[in-house]
Amino acid sequence: MRRLKSKQPAARSATSSATSPATTSLTTSRTTSLATFLSAGLAALLALVTLLSPTAVAAPADDGPDDERVAVAPHFTGAAFDTCNTPSLAAMRGWRSSSYHAVGIYYGGRGRHCTAQPNLNRNWVSEVHEMGWQVLPVFVGSQAPCVYAKNKQGVRIGSRPAEQGSSEAGQAVREAQALGILSGSPLFLDMEAYDVGNAACARTTLDFVRAWNREVRGHGYLPGFYSSADSGVRQMEQARQSGVGDLPAVIWFARWHTEAAVYEEESLREDGWRRSRIHQYAGDVTESHGGYRLAVDRNQVDAPVARIG
Repeated sequence: MRRLKSKQPAARSATSSATSPATTSLTTSRTTSLATFLSAGLAALLALVTLLSPTAVAAPADDGPDDERVAVAPHFTGAAFDTCNTPSLAAMRGWRSSSYHAVGIYYGGRGRHCTAQPNLNRNWVSEVHEMGWQVLPVFVGSQAPCVYAKNKQGVRIGSRPAEQGSSEAGQAVREAQALGILSGSPLFLDMEAYDVGNAACARTTLDFVRAWNREVRGHGYLPGFYSSADSGVRQMEQARQSGVGDLPAVIWFARWHTEAAVYEEESLREDGWRRSRIHQYAGDVTESHGGYRLAVDRNQVDAPVARIG
């Protein structure tokens, strides 16, 4: 608009005398300055637009749905069974007719009672998952120094519980990965009943468990914990109320000869481990489904389960 106004007087005065050299020089200088200013402003504006444009920012790499940092385990609510020896695939097909939809597998650890496990391998895990089963992986590692069960007293935690816990957790992760159990999955440390009133033993056990949890979490898995409601689970709840860190993300408590009651356990406050609990309410019971007879423990689940791939 300003350029048009500066030209209008010359256009209206067609008969006027020629503009003086001084006036022409001044007009040219102003026009040049204005053009330079506008050019510089336009360049700055373009630079600002380019800087703010999304294409100027390096996009983070797309790690895909299996990225360990965002992996989330599926959640399951319902009935599960666990048994010492992994059943055959045929038995698992037969038991699809039962009320159970999840299975606990004892996949590793030096304290595992049934060590042979001829049926358990990566193909078995994949096949049962395709059948519709959810999987709860259990690792039976070193046991509390004051463990009650005689058959576990040969695998007690040693004098360096944190170091030992971390080492065994690494083993638990590697063996889970070998079975196709993906990051984000819960891995349950099985700690059989022990004398929680023995202060030194309880302290050693807690050090082991916390180190195990840290290592499992460091690999992108959820640390789970199985134990008797009156020993290990009671100690975990006391530690939680005391503000202790590195505790299990999922609790699996054994209290037999009762009805399934995931949120009515006296050793656990109601606000602890919400939607991260399993109640083993009966053990060593025999059932038949689909033509296959198994001795199992019965469980009620409201918790994350394994990601299989």
